[in-house]
Amino acid sequence: MKIIVVGTGFVGLTHAAVCSEYGHEVYAYDIDQTRIGAYNSGEKSKIEHYVNEPGLAEAIADTKDRYLFFTNEIANIIEGTDAIFLCLPTPPGANGATDLSYYDAALETLSMALAARKDQRRVVMINKSTVPVGTARRLENILKKHHVPNVGIASNPEFLPEGDAVEKSRRPDRVVVGADSEADFSIIRRIYSQFVNHVRIRYIETTPETAEGIKYLANTLLLTYISFWNGVGARLGENFPNVRMEDLKRGVTSDNRISTWGSYVSNGAGGSCFGKDIQSLIHQFKSAGVQADLLESVFQINEYQKTYMIDRAIQEGGASFNHKTVALLGLSFKQRTNDMRDSSSLKVVESLLARGVKEIRAYDPLAIEEAKRYFNPQDNHLFEKISYHSSVKEALQGSDILFISTDWEEFRGLSRTIEQICPTPYLIIDGRRMIPDYNELVNGGYDYLAVGGAYMKGKAGKPAFKTVENEPVTA
Repeated sequence: MKIIVVGTGFVGLTHAAVCSEYGHEVYAYDIDQTRIGAYNSGEKSKIEHYVNEPGLAEAIADTKDRYLFFTNEIANIIEGTDAIFLCLPTPPGANGATDLSYYDAALETLSMALAARKDQRRVVMINKSTVPVGTARRLENILKKHHVPNVGIASNPEFLPEGDAVEKSRRPDRVVVGADSEADFSIIRRIYSQFVNHVRIRYIETTPETAEGIKYLANTLLLTYISFWNGVGARLGENFPNVRMEDLKRGVTSDNRISTWGSYVSNGAGGSCFGKDIQSLIHQFKSAGVQADLLESVFQINEYQKTYMIDRAIQEGGASFNHKTVALLGLSFKQRTNDMRDSSSLKVVESLLARGVKEIRAYDPLAIEEAKRYFNPQDNHLFEKISYHSSVKEALQGSDILFISTDWEEFRGLSRTIEQICPTPYLIIDGRRMIPDYNELVNGGYDYLAVGGAYMKGKAGKPAFKTVENEPVTA
């Protein structure tokens, strides 16, 4: 099959690479010439500058210029196309509504190219981006406006977890396809022929609107599960004596009906999907006159979770952040990616700067360069307080407080490192419960605060902080 993938971000680039592995002739199209140039170079560092996914650069190298091609010229590749996958940015607007401006602009270009093609074989336009329910009809109307002949529409949402996107593309849990006609289903079955009758992978055919809805419900249900554990499970451990968070989780999820996924507690979920999708669904419900109280609560719990550890440190431990140096471990929204979209660390940095910290010493295995774009001193002079470091040990040097914001494995069990570098009084804020032997630290005089647990004062020496009434904050 000849396939065009429009948009070469996280979704589009991964989809193009994996489709080419199955022998399809894949053209990855993007208007960003610099990005296309980086992919055409085949150089791992240049590819990962844009999308840093384990195994993706290697997958691209395996098929590039044989089955996989990168271009920013749509007119040169439109002839003979069987399917066009739309993998375009759909960011949230100010009111939560999905911004479809990138989507609409791309459709105008594609529709004109399709209308002018000489080869008028059946081609199906497939939404892979997360788009509001009913967007397939929007696509249909634009195609009709441009009098595009012999074209179908479909929805095929992606369900890729960042950090594991390549393997999940190769071996998905399910493939959901929504279309109107047997002709379009037939084309898509040929694209996904390796999945159609798979014994493990569920291949689901439905309507375009149902497929669009499946993506929204899946993501909002996952965020609901995370928010339940953060908003209920963690609160038990934080407010009732002698509740052990790990045992609580183990006991509840021993029920076969209850998933272990998401049962960890944390300082909030981030990434490109959860927050954006739940806000979009809330807006869609409200636009249809439907109450969205549950979804609004789920979203609010997750947003509150991102900075409430700082508030707890002040309220429960009398901590002060004014003129303090904070070591921030983790900038990406989760391990194994450099993606900082909606990351909890964004809110953590904002809150720390607002409380007058002297310096934020940041470290992340992959996201340092990404962070420099988010925290550009030219946008806000307070970002000059952020310094970037090449290791955990370097970030800890000279710090008064540690905040663990991302669940990178190298952050697990840092007790000995902390004891070697950070003299007491010292406060550890563990937003991911990465330090299992925290009792040893507390016995050694370190204050320790973890999500899902009570504030623990260091037992040796003086308390890490004393409450200062009406302390001025210097920003």
